[in-house]
Amino acid sequence: MFFFAVAFKSREDHRKQIELEEARKAGLAPAEVDEDGKEINPHIPQYMSSAPWYLNSEKPSLKHQRKWKSDPNYTKSWYDRGAKIYQAEKYRKGACQNCGAMTHTAKACMDRPRKIGAKYTNKNIAPDEKIESFELDYDGKRDRWNGYDPSTYHRVVDLYEAKEDARKKYLKEQQIKKLEEKNNNQEGDDAASDGDEEEDDLRVDEAKVDESRQMDFAKVEKRVRTTGGGSTGTVRNLRIREDTAKYLLNLDINSAHYDPKTRSMREDPLPDADPNDKFYLGDNQYRNSGQALEFKQMNIHSWEAFDKGQDMHMQAAPSQAELLYKNFKVAKDKLKTHTKDTIMEKYGNASTEDEIPMELLLGQSERQVEYDRAGRIIKGQEVILPKSKYEEDVLANNHTTVWGSWWRDHQWGYRCCQQTIRNSYCTGSAGIEAAEASLDLMKANIARKEACEDSPKKAEEKKMAAWGTDVPEDLELNEEALANALKKEDERKREEKDERKRKYNVKYTNDVTPEEMEAYRMKRVHHEDPMKDFM
Repeated sequence: MFFFAVAFKSREDHRKQIELEEARKAGLAPAEVDEDGKEINPHIPQYMSSAPWYLNSEKPSLKHQRKWKSDPNYTKSWYDRGAKIYQAEKYRKGACQNCGAMTHTAKACMDRPRKIGAKYTNKNIAPDEKIESFELDYDGKRDRWNGYDPSTYHRVVDLYEAKEDARKKYLKEQQIKKLEEKNNNQEGDDAASDGDEEEDDLRVDEAKVDESRQMDFAKVEKRVRTTGGGSTGTVRNLRIREDTAKYLLNLDINSAHYDPKTRSMREDPLPDADPNDKFYLGDNQYRNSGQALEFKQMNIHSWEAFDKGQDMHMQAAPSQAELLYKNFKVAKDKLKTHTKDTIMEKYGNASTEDEIPMELLLGQSERQVEYDRAGRIIKGQEVILPKSKYEEDVLANNHTTVWGSWWRDHQWGYRCCQQTIRNSYCTGSAGIEAAEASLDLMKANIARKEACEDSPKKAEEKKMAAWGTDVPEDLELNEEALANALKKEDERKREEKDERKRKYNVKYTNDVTPEEMEAYRMKRVHHEDPMKDFM
């Protein structure tokens, strides 16, 4: 697979090379080793493993995939923080006027500003800092851990180890304290046997044993296969081999379904067996009981709270979600208790009241009543006919009386507010006063309108008779004046037809008599008249 030299190969050599590659991929042949003695993965494709011809590689290698051209100018060293190179005794020309160091100016000085600088006092001259310059490569400029000292991380490790040790110590003390209290309680009992005391002592001793000294549980040595032949690793197996697999509990085909992909069996494989003898009741039984049900309710609560705008997530912050769920349950219980107390305070509690007299509980009568299977009375009591199909004594919408308690102008209503609209909101006495004021105002407006219609103005009637389109029936016209008005109307129309007969001095008057208006109506052209062209 690794063609490190350009040479001619026969067909037989090529076939052997391909068989060797297949054997290496299958793990039957040892992996190829490079010039440094490291194994080469046989699954690397040829275009990646074959070196370019200009490198003249004599042995198989993957160096051409790495950065084999290294720049000697690039370095991975970092600044020597806090290093000093020289400390003068006198002030030097060009040094910092504040501290006296030659490596910076007074503007960039990081020391405390002195009242009198070192330039004038020649005392306490600060040492010169070590100035370095590095030429970093592309990765070095972007390495956020460049210059980090790994030895400083032991402080973080020590802090967490101290917390864990303190936690374990506290738990051990609490466990030992509980066992000692239990032993003290059993010492006062004379019936306690010596075997129980020895067992408690063993429990105390076992609690004092460190967890790290306890034996490993189900430790299995397993050989993990690699390209180099494999390595030995430790794998913890939490399954107890004596337990029977749940899909082997009932081999009947029609029994509970087992899903091999998810390894789940939701139904009970042995529904007819004794519950005391069964150790597996199906996945649904465990999902709907114990802590699984509480966990499910907590998930539902977190989903509903997130939908309502609460910033919580069961997977991202489970501790916060559990705390909020506990607070929610406490608030819910308080609300239930408060509601129960309010109802009892308002309506009372029948269980705490005086008992019913025995005369009422054990009262007897000679009347015989027979009932049918549906609970209806057949014999022994008169059949009570319902008086109304509506519910009686039901007060709604703040009314103090029922519907139908008020009658006025052939309409039913409420007597408390005198409204005739059913299911309306009660307005009380204020609504009655407002309705009466509205009725009085309406009557006054009607009376004022009737008074205005009874006294028409004569001037308006006269003007309508002269200029209006409707001619009153009692209009009296002068026959001679009407004839003269008709002659004048004929002359005016002739002048309109012939422009030559129109006079220069036109007289206009605004006084129109009823006779002239009647002559105009008689002589005007009615456009809607079908006989207008024959006139």
